[in-house]
Amino acid sequence: MKKNGVDQQLIRDLAGILNDTQLTEIEVEEGDLRIRVSRQNSVQASQMVAAAPQPAAAPAPAPAAAPAPAAEKPAAADKSKNAVPSPMVGTAYRASSPGAAPYVEVGQTVKEGQTLLIIEAMKTMNQVPSPRSGTVTAILFEDAQPVEFGEPLVVIE
Repeated sequence: MKKNGVDQQLIRDLAGILNDTQLTEIEVEEGDLRIRVSRQNSVQASQMVAAAPQPAAAPAPAPAAAPAPAAEKPAAADKSKNAVPSPMVGTAYRASSPGAAPYVEVGQTVKEGQTLLIIEAMKTMNQVPSPRSGTVTAILFEDAQPVEFGEPLVVIE
């Protein structure tokens, strides 16, 4: 079922893998042919969650609690401004191997370029370096958690 040199069955198989694994994007390269299959709806949803995780909970409190959510919104904005985003889709790990010490802990001072975590994508371990020096104020993911592109992972003040 090739049409214009592209194997349509391969594309269907990749789409099936997306559905089975709940990934939002998959890319395969063979020779000079590169095929990328992605879901737009899931990417848009993850961008909304990454951009504003706190406002989703804000409508639930009673009117008497309205001042507290207002105070949380600037903190959420600060976190996303100082957050290190995921550079790719994959599985995030806090340490180089199970049982090893985590790369960073909350309260730790880090230097620009220091490894913060690793992301496994397509059986490859990718180090995520700190984009700036500062203090780790929050770690926003659990060890071995799937992460999306652009999802905030670590906050550095």
